[in-house]
Order: sequence, then C-alpha cells, then structure tokens
Amino acid sequence: MEDIQNSRDHRQIPIDHVGITDIKWPVTVSDRARENQQTVAEFKMSVDLPKEFKGTHMSRFVTILSDFSHNITADILPEMIREIQRRLNAEKAHLDLKFPYFVEKSAPVSGSKSLLQYECAFHISADGENSDFILEATVPVTSLCPCSKAVSDYGAHNQRGLITIKVRPVIDGPDNYRHIWLEELFEVAEKASSAPIYALLKREDERFVTMQAYDNPVFVEDMVRNAAVILRDDERIEWYEVSAINDESIHNHKAFAVTTWTRSDADR
Repeated sequence: MEDIQNSRDHRQIPIDHVGITDIKWPVTVSDRARENQQTVAEFKMSVDLPKEFKGTHMSRFVTILSDFSHNITADILPEMIREIQRRLNAEKAHLDLKFPYFVEKSAPVSGSKSLLQYECAFHISADGENSDFILEATVPVTSLCPCSKAVSDYGAHNQRGLITIKVRPVIDGPDNYRHIWLEELFEVAEKASSAPIYALLKREDERFVTMQAYDNPVFVEDMVRNAAVILRDDERIEWYEVSAINDESIHNHKAFAVTTWTRSDADR
C-alpha cells in the first residue's frame, strides 16, 4: 500500500513537534512508602519532522506504548524515548506524562488517615545522543497573608494555593539521572507554605492547622523563596523552577510568583 507519510513535501518547512496527545495509559510510579503505586497517566509523545517529509507515523507511538505497557516506570522512560527516536527515524523526541499520585497523610493531632491527591508529571526529551529529564509536582497548600495579619486587630485572610516544583536531576552518565522521590517535592512545597492541606481533619486538627497558618504567614514570594532555599541545598538537583499561585480570598484576582535556578550558572 502507498505510504503517504513518506512522500516528499514541497513546502520545505520543518516541524518542531508532531505526534499524539491526550492518550491515557496505566503506569507504575515509585512510591517511597509502598515501593510502587499504580496510576493512569495522560501521555503526549512527539518527534521533529524534517522539511522534506510530509508526515510522521502516528500509529508507531501507540505501538511503543503497547510494547512497554507491562513496565512503564520512570526508570524505563529513557529507553522509551530512544525507541521513539529509532522507530520514527527522528533526531529529536519528546515524552510527557501527567498523572495523579496519592499519599496517605495523618492529621496532625487526631492522627486520622486519609489520601491526598497530588498532580505530577515526567518530562523527558532526547536530541541525538543527549537527553533531558524533568520531574514535576503540583502541591495544594494553605497560605496566610502577612499584610492582612499585620494590619488587622484580629484574624487574617488566607487562601488555597498551589506550588509547582520542577527539577532537573543531576546526570551521572548517559540517561542516568539521580533519583528524587516525588514525596520529597511534596514536603518541600508544604514546608514553604503557611500550612499543609489534608483531606480529613477533626476539630482538634482544624484548630491546629488554623493556628499553624496564622503563626506562619507567607506571600507567594515567600513560598517560592522558601522552597528555593531547600532545593538549592540538594546536590542531586541541577536546575529547578518553583511557581506559586494563590486563589486570593478577598481579591478579584490570583497572585503568583516564579523563580528558577541552575547549579552550573551559580557555580560560575
């Protein structure tokens, strides 16, 4: 049968990314407490396309997912990205997974246990022999406004916030990145905020968390800086980006802040 994708294209325009997205597939993620956690990830897979080719072979992306379906883990992603390069005859390849991850948390006073959901992602790319891997975690937190606390006779407004941490681990060899637990990123974000979020709180827990937030007021600027201080001291991290966004409770807007850092630039 005729292979239209391999036909020549006369427009002479290269394409940076072409592939498939919004396809869900079961994956296994390393769980610090229980070794492994089964979840479902939303995949985005793409390659570059030279200017002389009309199209890529979309079905090969799904074939690769099927071939690896028995063992899709973070450790196997470098092998998957190389397989994408090979089967699609591509110099550059990109693989993104977004997935929910659950941690059992104990309430601070009652000890009541509940599951809290975090949104996570793995981003891996390859360009020839070089590869890149970024780990991402989005963590729900509480923040209490320092300004509101300072100017009020009593009370202070607080809000739900999201802290997103992206890190590039140090690479020790070809496709060999230092291991960083997702749970470690969750803990960094929660330490950077006024108080953590819990799925289940008894009255005594609610009292504790409310006062914890009141005793630890932070702006979005404080949260990204607090997280940055912790991440910068971690020798496994080559690069990070920390962003925070607050759904302001008394304003008709959201507040946000972002900071980035690269170890190699800091060492110069």
